Amino acid sequence: MHHPHDFDMRRHGGRGRRGPFPPGFGFEREFGRGPRRGRGHRRGRGDVQAAVLALLAERPMHGYEIIQEINERSGGYWRPSPGSVYPTLQMLTDRGLLSQEGGTGNQRQYMLTDEGRTQAEQQQTPPWQQVTDEVGEQEIELHTALHQLVSAVAQVSQAATDTQKARAIDTLNETRRAIYAILGSSE
Repeated sequence: MHHPHDFDMRRHGGRGRRGPFPPGFGFEREFGRGPRRGRGHRRGRGDVQAAVLALLAERPMHGYEIIQEINERSGGYWRPSPGSVYPTLQMLTDRGLLSQEGGTGNQRQYMLTDEGRTQAEQQQTPPWQQVTDEVGEQEIELHTALHQLVSAVAQVSQAATDTQKARAIDTLNETRRAIYAILGSSE
């Protein structure tokens, strides 16, 4: 039996579901997947370059670590894709700003050359801080509240009884209606 929100792989080119929410639910943007919209989310290649240089000034890292660090340091507001980080790493290597050591493929560690270190030292504000500076305090609080709600729902999904799950569903539906009512109200 299919739930109305279950992701049908046949209709979506064989891509599987990611979590308990249907595609387009909005969590693609919140959790680093899908297109970015809004203030502070869309970062250009120049920002990725600056972030790579700033992080590698601290210690050698591989590409996946760089993505994780940027995401963490921006409070989840900026998670560059592998499609932007790995080509940037290659370009900076080709320009002589980075060198590689050990590993193969994605496990290759990158480090700054002397020229790369000089360029990294010229940066004043880390790019991930620029992202969070653009985001208002209430947006950060809303983002945090959303993550806490998702965490609570995940715990209920895994540990609650059927009766508790039914109560959680009712509460979530009431909450969704209340939030939409906020948008419809005049201030």
